[in-house]
Amino acid sequence: MAIDLLISNATIIDGTGQPGYRGDVAVSGDRIVALGHIGRPIAPDAREQIDATGLTLLPGLIDPHSHADLIFALPPPRQSALLAGKLFQGITTTLVGNCGLGAAPAVKATTRQILRELNAWMNPAAAPDPWPWQSTAEYLDFISSQSPLLNVGTLTPHGPLRIEAMGLTKGEPSKSQLRSMRQALERSLRDGAFGLSTGLIYPPGMYSAPDELTALARVVARHDRIYTSHIRGSSETLIPAVKELIEIGRQTGVRVHHSHNEAVGRAHWAKIDQVLALEELAVAEGIRLSFDMFPYTAAATMMIAIYPPWALEGGVTALIERLQDRRTRQRIARDIAQRRSTWPPWQEQGWPHNLVRATGWESIHIGYVEGARYKRFQGLSLVALGEALQQSPFEAISDLIIATAGQVSMLIFEVSGAEDASEHLHRLAGHRLCAFCTDADDYGHGLPHPAAYGAFPRLLHRFREIPVEELIHRMTLFPARLFGIRDRGVIRPGAYADLVLCQPGETRDRATWKSPRRLAAGIKRVLINGREVLRDGQIITTAGQVIRPF
Repeated sequence: MAIDLLISNATIIDGTGQPGYRGDVAVSGDRIVALGHIGRPIAPDAREQIDATGLTLLPGLIDPHSHADLIFALPPPRQSALLAGKLFQGITTTLVGNCGLGAAPAVKATTRQILRELNAWMNPAAAPDPWPWQSTAEYLDFISSQSPLLNVGTLTPHGPLRIEAMGLTKGEPSKSQLRSMRQALERSLRDGAFGLSTGLIYPPGMYSAPDELTALARVVARHDRIYTSHIRGSSETLIPAVKELIEIGRQTGVRVHHSHNEAVGRAHWAKIDQVLALEELAVAEGIRLSFDMFPYTAAATMMIAIYPPWALEGGVTALIERLQDRRTRQRIARDIAQRRSTWPPWQEQGWPHNLVRATGWESIHIGYVEGARYKRFQGLSLVALGEALQQSPFEAISDLIIATAGQVSMLIFEVSGAEDASEHLHRLAGHRLCAFCTDADDYGHGLPHPAAYGAFPRLLHRFREIPVEELIHRMTLFPARLFGIRDRGVIRPGAYADLVLCQPGETRDRATWKSPRRLAAGIKRVLINGREVLRDGQIITTAGQVIRPF
């Protein structure tokens, strides 16, 4: 067999969790074809050789939680610029369609309009409009035509399924509406989705009762795919929300995955130990359960998530109309100030997660805001925004939501700890059920979450109490097995040649809250599907593929 590339003299950490060893890796086409140990050359006549003396060779890292759904729809130069932060972390594969949010499937024009409004916070400039796809298959084919920088697959987001069947309304679906949702999910899974994601603090997921979610999870179980969930709440409702996820796994047999395990607000940080105990008991019972986390004490999401569910019914346009009515606006303000999250939150007047009560106005910052005249507000807390405009935080942000048609994102702090106290993050990261994710992307405007540029190197640099082989396992082969990603996340013959050469001891994050686009250090070369994509600080080509679970 002709060998295209030989990487020799590397310290190989193969993704299995086993100790690293010095050796060689031979690549032919897009696959690894042979491994060798030092002193036993395997391909002396390779067409190209890389002497990796002093470097560590890893499988390409897998980020199972991205919101780059519309970034991958961009043409290669723009797409590569926005995804560079991922590649410089050593990420070669990612999954979109998370948290019940996404762009497919969406057949009706009304569905696509509602989704464009909901997705505005994660919409990069120059994203296609109108969307040239309707089904999941068409979406995947389109992003394949854009020569993706990274390997990319998708989950089926719950939001489009429900909106397509019944609009953005509260309440239980009728039998025919639920049947429509199940049929659409079935088609999406057959099109190549890796599973179903739900986002139960966002519309429309916040309106969905457990029976609806269980019915959809049964479809996922029949295909042996995964059910992921941004659970019902991470503050007052954290414990019952975890129990709800576990119960869905118990009733359906589906693999369940707790997206970005966290506790929001200092009054709730101590619940992390209880969450881990519940999840360990579920696994001991035989429920297939896992979770992921990002190594930061702040999260990024849409600013409209601060408003109560009834105010979001009908979408962003309906929210703005309510904010423009004086009496309705007063009611919204009163609810944010006074209403606690209680169980069950999907019922009339329920609220799964009052973010403002959990953290306070001072912990919610503006990440991005549409419009040149408002750029000066990016990075401000909502308390500081109110001071700048001589208004209360509620009035100031509500006026900004109206002025920008809801195109404001947030960074919310006090997530699983204070910025200078990360013991809760370390407890999550050290758990055997934990994979890792970024849950962050750069849309080309505002202040992105630094995880888009540094999450995985941050783990390698700052979480050294975890053996490096274990960390790499839970960045590679572990998530590949959880999500059904075949032949990736491991260095072995027959696997795809997604490979990362890094400098041990120098791999670290450099992105900060004030300078979030600083590229990570220490990643020297990255191969995707056997082609060198990153070399010594330069992206030299694109080689990603759309991936499916079959």
